[in-house]
Amino acid sequence: MSEVKVVRKKNTILMLAAVLILISLGLLGGQLISQQYRPLDPNDTSLIDIHIPPASSAAGIAAELKSQGLIRNEDFFLAYCRQKGLDSQLKAGHYRFSRSQGLAYIAEAIAEGRVVTMSLTIPEGYTVAQVGELLVSRGICSSEAWQQAVSKNYDFAFLQGGHRPAVRHSLEGFLFPDTYTIEESTSAEDIVKTMLKRFETVWDEQFAALAKSQNRDVLEVITTASLIEEEAQVATERARVAGVIENRLSRNMLLQIDATVLYALGINKPQVTYADLKVESPYNTYLHLGLPPGPIACPGEAAIHAALHPEQHQYLYYVARGDGSHEFTTTFQEHLAAQKRYAK
Repeated sequence: MSEVKVVRKKNTILMLAAVLILISLGLLGGQLISQQYRPLDPNDTSLIDIHIPPASSAAGIAAELKSQGLIRNEDFFLAYCRQKGLDSQLKAGHYRFSRSQGLAYIAEAIAEGRVVTMSLTIPEGYTVAQVGELLVSRGICSSEAWQQAVSKNYDFAFLQGGHRPAVRHSLEGFLFPDTYTIEESTSAEDIVKTMLKRFETVWDEQFAALAKSQNRDVLEVITTASLIEEEAQVATERARVAGVIENRLSRNMLLQIDATVLYALGINKPQVTYADLKVESPYNTYLHLGLPPGPIACPGEAAIHAALHPEQHQYLYYVARGDGSHEFTTTFQEHLAAQKRYAK
């Protein structure tokens, strides 16, 4: 074999070796890079709280994630964010991640603002004050923040029903009872807006047209619904209670609803006394004819539906049986007899 051929063969071998080395290095580098994006521990699903302050830089966020053991390398996190255009989109807030989640998931979650949320259920029949007490007890806002929020004016058509000086609270009846998903940082004012918006949606979609056809405005319907909500503990009695209210109004009778007296007193107790019935308030339906000046609670859909669909009957009275249900009667004598039967 000639010397030239030997040299060529050696060069070829060297080139092949170099190529193999480069391929190996490339594969190794790719594996190392790929490793950076993988979860640190696929089996560790325990959650780690991450609090990102407002105006945090991408580098600061990367450092926090690294210190909490959620990513392997800060530079790789920053490089991924730059490559995907996320570095300027990372949002402040409270997050929860685990070591079973990869770098890409964590980066995209922060860019999309997938912050920790909580479920908040407002029961039907709660007053504005009770909603505030619930929020305070959950640590969502302070009592002062709630008072400030409910004292503001909100631009919703159903709240613009003219000057109503006798109404205790302009938002009473309109903080719609429902289950809401909120962020921990949601302000009391934003919660109020969300609840008012929910009321607006439900009212417009389900009840506004029917109320208009009955020539009834939103305040009248929701005030009636609030009485039904407070009086009817049994679902099947809502429309019947609505019928009693309608019958008494049409006969120019006092409504004499205990729940209005308790609202006038600003207290909640199981039984109303004769002394309580004398409280001077436009909400006391034992003293003043007609509906109270405004709602006494925030009614749910079922109570609003009942207010617009009262049962047609001749009942004028009802007495609590003690199990949540009522006995309905048409005459005062029947009513007195029912009272004796269920007197405690």
